[in-house]
Amino acid sequence: MQFSEIPGNREVKERLVKAADEGRVAHAYLFHGEEGSAALPLAMAFAQYLLCTAPENGDSCGRCAACQKVQRLIHPDVLYSFPVVKAGRAEKDPRSAVFLDEWRKIMLEDPYIGPAQWYEHLGVENKQGMIYKDESEEILAKMSLTPYEADRKVLILWLPEKMNPKAANSLLKLIEEPPGPVVFLLVSIAPAQVLPTIVSRCQGVQVPRTDDESMRSWLAEKYGLKGEDLERAVVRAGGNLLTARAIVREQEEENRFFDLFRSWMRLSYALDIPGLVRWVDEVSELGREKQKMFLTYVLHVLRENLMLNIFRAEAKNPRLTGEEYDFSRKFSEFVHPGNLEDIRTLLEEAWEHIAGNVYGKLVFMDVSLKLNKLLKK
Repeated sequence: MQFSEIPGNREVKERLVKAADEGRVAHAYLFHGEEGSAALPLAMAFAQYLLCTAPENGDSCGRCAACQKVQRLIHPDVLYSFPVVKAGRAEKDPRSAVFLDEWRKIMLEDPYIGPAQWYEHLGVENKQGMIYKDESEEILAKMSLTPYEADRKVLILWLPEKMNPKAANSLLKLIEEPPGPVVFLLVSIAPAQVLPTIVSRCQGVQVPRTDDESMRSWLAEKYGLKGEDLERAVVRAGGNLLTARAIVREQEEENRFFDLFRSWMRLSYALDIPGLVRWVDEVSELGREKQKMFLTYVLHVLRENLMLNIFRAEAKNPRLTGEEYDFSRKFSEFVHPGNLEDIRTLLEEAWEHIAGNVYGKLVFMDVSLKLNKLLKK
């Protein structure tokens, strides 16, 4: 991956390129940003830049043999480590190498992934991955070898917060005493959960959300979005690349989300129990990840309804489009400063329950009954 393929983050790119060009590459970096940031793609682009034999204009060339191999995730001097699940063929051998083909496939399709997408790709979305001691032992063995083609070896370790204590302590020893010309690129979405002694020995690279203008250009160029669809995607994404990709891929789901939202608000306000039972049955078919996306969508629409309520006279261009705005013109009178905070808390708790694998039908029916009172507050 080249830096030019990644939207925004200009300062981060320039800092990394400058360090490489001036020969000041640290032996360990911790890229960290919230889920949906470009932290992982940036680490991959930095690895390619470090191994490129003919970098140009602040980026890897993308054409040399090294770049071609890094881009295909087959360069012998770039190692990958990531959480795996002790199940199936990895029950007795929980190492990244066992899942390397699956890793290559998902990363070549979409490098803007989160843990949920990775576990879903493996078919184990109801389980949590881990980086085990076996993994750290293999990392030590491979990083101790002389580089095959480049002048250094690079390890890209995704989600170091998922290392168990033994693996974390082994990695700490590696970072403290590098076995040779190596560079460790750790990528975290929860740096506070990484072993503090590891964090202190890494050069931090904070990766912010993608700015709206960069997001707009990326979506327009890469996916051909334009007009209202483009602006809606930029607003909804809020700088989150994972969300942006999901929006692009599921435009039809977006329309369904609005239909579900409109029905939910009407049924909850009317306390139509038979209707709510049918509605809950329908939303339960979405699956856990889409249910979480739906709740995030509902929060967005309700926040915009509050703004429409408060600034009705000035709200000529609310961050709502088409049918959303037509519905909200009347519905917004039920969303006000006196109830939105309670509604927001209710929906965020529902999101956490869904993420925690609580039975979805119970969650949505409970929220529906509570919404009845809050919308009439």
